[in-house]
Amino acid sequence: QVVLVSGHLDSWDVGQGAMDDGGGAFISWEALSLIKDLGLRPKRTLRLVLWTGEEQGGVGAKQYYQVHKENISNFDIVMESDEGTFQPSGLGFSGSAEARDIVKEIMTLLQPINVTDVFDPADGTDIAYWMRDGVPGASLHNDINRYFWFHHSQGDTMTVQDPNQMNLCAAVWTVVSYVIADMEDMLPR
Repeated sequence: QVVLVSGHLDSWDVGQGAMDDGGGAFISWEALSLIKDLGLRPKRTLRLVLWTGEEQGGVGAKQYYQVHKENISNFDIVMESDEGTFQPSGLGFSGSAEARDIVKEIMTLLQPINVTDVFDPADGTDIAYWMRDGVPGASLHNDINRYFWFHHSQGDTMTVQDPNQMNLCAAVWTVVSYVIADMEDMLPR
C-alpha cells in the first residue's frame, strides 16, 4: 500500500522553476527525509514522485498512471504541492466524507503551527487521474498572494523561497503523509 507525495520539476520556458514547482518537489523530498531521519517506519510505503511534463500536458503523470493503475486499490492517498511553498494554511482534500473527517482530525496535530484548515477540493494536474478514479487526494494550500508575481517568469528563482515558510510546508507534508501511512486502515473510499 502506498502514500504518494509529489511535486514536479518541469520549469516553464523562463526562470529556474524554483517555486513552480521546485518548492513542491523539495517539500515532498524533505518529508520523506524527515521521517527517515526520525527513525519512523510507517505501516505503508511512502513514495516520492517528482513529476515531469506537467506543463506539456501532464505526460509524466499520465505515463505513471498508466503503468501503476492496475494497483489503484493499493494507493491510500495521492498528495501534490503545485502552488508555491509560501505560508501554509491547510490542505485541499478530495475524497469521501468519512476520509475527510479523518484528514480533519489529522490536521489538528498541526495546531501548534496554525495550519489546520481542510479545503474542498484537492487540486493537482499530476494527481488528477488518481482522484478521478476515487483515490483520496490532497494538495497544499498556502498564501498564494505572491505566487503569480513569479509564476512562469524570469523571477522564479531560489531567492523567492523563504526557508522558514518552506519548513512549515514540509512539516505539513510530513505529518499528513506519515500519519496516513501509519494508520491501521487505509482511508475509506
